[in-house]
Amino acid sequence: MKIMSNEQLVVSYRDALKSESDKEWAKVLKTEISKRGLRPFKNR
Repeated sequence: MKIMSNEQLVVSYRDALKSESDKEWAKVLKTEISKRGLRPFKNR
């Protein structure tokens, strides 16, 4: 996996969720997000 900033990681995760073909990539990104302690979506 290439090195990404926190913002890039979250945006990539959101895009992967919207795309039907990137489900595997979304899982990889989600694990990295949880390692960093980030929240991919704002709390409403």
